[in-house]
Amino acid sequence: MTKDQRPVTAASQLKPEKRMRLAATAAASNKQLHESGTGRDKGTMEQLNIHYVEKIISEWPELSRKAAEQTIGFYGPPNEATNSRLFWFYNGPWKRTVVYRDQIPHDFPEPHVDMLESVIDYHVPPEKMSEIAAFDGSIIVERTKGEVAARCDLEAANILALNLMHDIVTDKKTAKQARKFCANEMAAYALNRPAPYAEQFQFELPAGEQFDTDITTIKKNALVQTVKKLIK
Repeated sequence: MTKDQRPVTAASQLKPEKRMRLAATAAASNKQLHESGTGRDKGTMEQLNIHYVEKIISEWPELSRKAAEQTIGFYGPPNEATNSRLFWFYNGPWKRTVVYRDQIPHDFPEPHVDMLESVIDYHVPPEKMSEIAAFDGSIIVERTKGEVAARCDLEAANILALNLMHDIVTDKKTAKQARKFCANEMAAYALNRPAPYAEQFQFELPAGEQFDTDITTIKKNALVQTVKKLIK
């Protein structure tokens, strides 16, 4: 692909003065959120009309529809919805639950599809991220937001994945050990045998936000100096 064939992006078309103004606005917002401690994904607590939700999921694939219906059965109607996904905020132990219409094939620990996402507040040290990825590619770590999500087809599988993620972070298991444990525990759960790692969290969920906002690395850059002048 030549340079002329590359898709035109909005970023490449933004005028210089608007770039500077956006940088200044972002810096001011950053400062305000740091000072107030209000920077977080708040969501909404209002529940949608169940008939509206049922109309949306009536056109979904069977497994996604069943996951949505089961989640509604446990936690009530979702708080937000689009044609392709439903959102619950602060439902049960979760910061957020998302059920997706569209499915992703996943073959570990057995063939299934990912379309149910469960999110908690949790800080993962950067040096542990590679090992978590080696354990399960459907665990999503958001370092800046301080969130970890697990995505599978069952809430039990997500609880299991997050418990094992914590074991990796706390050096109780390696990725290899976690993969073996996951396969055995998921089989036990499916056969209605004791499977505590798939039914309850085996650690205390962190209280409050788990942000990792990183550090500023362009303090002396001309752009930063200009932005500071604009926000004074």
